[in-house]
Amino acid sequence: MSIPDHFRALIISQPRDGGKATAKLATIPRESLPAQGEVLMQVFYSSLNYKDALAVTGQPKIVRSFPMVPGIDLAGIVVESSDSRFKRGDSVIATGWGLGERYWGGMADYASVKADWLLPVAPGLSLLTSMAFGTAGLTAMLSVLALEQSGMTSKSGREVLVTGASGGVGSFAIAFLHRRGYKIAAVSHRKSNHDYLINLGADSVIDLSEFLATFRQPLESERWAGAIDSVGGDVLSGLLSGMAYRSGVACCGLARGSEFSATVFPFILRGVRLIGIDSVYCPLEERKRAWEEIGKTRPLQGLEEITTFYSLEEVPELAQALLDGKLRGRSLITIAGAEKALVQ
Repeated sequence: MSIPDHFRALIISQPRDGGKATAKLATIPRESLPAQGEVLMQVFYSSLNYKDALAVTGQPKIVRSFPMVPGIDLAGIVVESSDSRFKRGDSVIATGWGLGERYWGGMADYASVKADWLLPVAPGLSLLTSMAFGTAGLTAMLSVLALEQSGMTSKSGREVLVTGASGGVGSFAIAFLHRRGYKIAAVSHRKSNHDYLINLGADSVIDLSEFLATFRQPLESERWAGAIDSVGGDVLSGLLSGMAYRSGVACCGLARGSEFSATVFPFILRGVRLIGIDSVYCPLEERKRAWEEIGKTRPLQGLEEITTFYSLEEVPELAQALLDGKLRGRSLITIAGAEKALVQ
């Protein structure tokens, strides 16, 4: 196995006059690949998430240098390694750490990555199933584990709230919580996703507009045993008023913005805990544990429905569709003719 002289990459470029950046699939010479780390990978899979979609559509403040290859996570086979932890032929997955922003990401046939970004494929998972979960699944499991460490159990009788439910993190959060015996309330802005969310394990589905309209007081009646929020903004500010005494909110996304207008009452009078979840900066041991827990979930109800396969050529068009809320679950990008048969 060796890297060819030329290979494919989705390149985001910006005009010299500082105009809007654009993304285009191109064939580039090997020497154009930045030497970013100790490990050279052949990429089998990457994914398209919200941050990637912003970068691909030329949104400002996402890409820090040009040209750039998007893709915040990737899975593949080690081709070359100067780090003793990884050897040629190893199956590995890389997540976060500025991929697709400061460093070239996964949407290319090959990638140079730092060894500290990598983890071997966890026991019970294949290269494909690892990437089917990917950063979305990792973030969802980190959120579930953080809430359980804060005291949340399935015996409370109350539902766990999941916002952004039709997205990748939300979809996996529902599936993981259902597997662990929790009752789940899912918030979605599209009524067409109702059956999809119920099939994943949600007990109830709440329309986003109706959900936001319920928050009139700093404290409402106690409804939620815990919450996983990948939306932020007014959704996060509002849901706090309905949290149960000494419950927790795992916050892992800010799709609706970073503004925060809640009062201190949920924190002082009910002891609600706001727990930040970031799959990039969490300690390596926490990531390992989360991947081990993911490996134990197989077979997972709805994994095939959560994961949709696309080609590298489709990414520019898909990016806008994702931002418009037309995609659901996890958008997996196949690279180098990788298999699409998702067998658990």
